Amino acid sequence: MYILFNSSGGAGMAPHAALEEIGAPYELKLLDTAKGEHKRPEYLKLNPNGRVPTLLADGKPIYESAAITMLLADRHPEAKLAPAVPEPDRLPYLQWMAYMTNTVQEAYMQFFHADYFAAAEASRADVKATAERRLPGMFAVLEGALDRGPYLLGERFSAADLYLFMLTRWGRNLAKPAWDYPKLGAHWRAVGGRPAVQRMMKAAGLA
Repeated sequence: MYILFNSSGGAGMAPHAALEEIGAPYELKLLDTAKGEHKRPEYLKLNPNGRVPTLLADGKPIYESAAITMLLADRHPEAKLAPAVPEPDRLPYLQWMAYMTNTVQEAYMQFFHADYFAAAEASRADVKATAERRLPGMFAVLEGALDRGPYLLGERFSAADLYLFMLTRWGRNLAKPAWDYPKLGAHWRAVGGRPAVQRMMKAAGLA
């Protein structure tokens, strides 16, 4: 039994979709971040950073979206969400997971939460504008990665595609949305058509 603490449309989309793909029993607890529910003392005991998502696995908390997603994929090999260590696809799988969380997600953080990076309002505007200039280059890298096939590992679907689906949705309000790139758009539609992803979207109030 898992318990996932998330917010609607937040960084828990990928692990939430992974839980649906796996089919393991879980409980979803949606936090209203606008009301500061992720900053309440009882939640900070689970995640001292006061951010979502957090997963309780066997009663123990784990946070950071990419870590949760990879943990679930590795704990449930029957779902085939991650290549095993000896498989050649393990290397690009780890690379893309790290790239998306360390590079793309960080740029999104600067775009959506410029106040985390600059105290002055004028400086925040510059942080946000710089992030928006950087993101298209990252989308181009991901667009190129999809040359191998419909998914990041070519013909093989993996948890990395759930993560990319989440990040593509986050870019919907950019000057050029992520899904306006041909291959990223096709990827968004393909992953979004999966029953598990549709269930995630509905449960999170996004569909």
